[in-house]
Amino acid sequence: MAWNWQISGWPDFRYDAASLAPLEQRFLMSSGEVLGAVHHVSPSERDQLRIDLLSDEAMKTSAIEGEMLDRLSVQSSLRQHLGLEPDSYPNKPREQGVAEMMVDVYSTFAEPLTHETLFRWHEMLLSFDKRLEAIGSYRQHEDAMQIVSGRVDRPVVHFEAPPSAQVPEEMDRYVDWFNRTGPGAEQPLPALTRAGLGHLYFESITVLKTRSLGR
Repeated sequence: MAWNWQISGWPDFRYDAASLAPLEQRFLMSSGEVLGAVHHVSPSERDQLRIDLLSDEAMKTSAIEGEMLDRLSVQSSLRQHLGLEPDSYPNKPREQGVAEMMVDVYSTFAEPLTHETLFRWHEMLLSFDKRLEAIGSYRQHEDAMQIVSGRVDRPVVHFEAPPSAQVPEEMDRYVDWFNRTGPGAEQPLPALTRAGLGHLYFESITVLKTRSLGR
């Protein structure tokens, strides 16, 4: 079976833009309501709203990868990295790394994406985990990177990513695509469409939720 990155035309995604248009419109209206409300609250309430939004994003993103974080620790770490008055809740290593990454993303979201940016976020996110072979770089091992289920002796392979030797070239194209499709760029895409395609594209290359067979 050929994986998506092995099909002719990869990574030129095809989708029904007309079906997504109403969802994009609803998203823009909801975002506008939030932005409008922000201008009518006090600075302290604005800071708390920022912390709530960033912590929610951190919790949901980590849950996708099977990680359950301590919300209060995430929020305490966010306060620290945003330079706000600290609270007394302890900052745990995993939550500290996630919070540091979220604040960096929040502060630099409008800047062009680079390999160095991705490496920096990776280091922040996994600085507590010394078991990994590569932190702040792309994978280099020769084993297949796969999404699998079932028994170890009879695995069911649901997806296999490009081999490690191919990742730098694939990520070069990804970074170029991401920067070309941003707001005000050469080929801007609507926000939700770009977010969905960007996630699918990135995961197809890296496969974050994996068990590498034979390792």
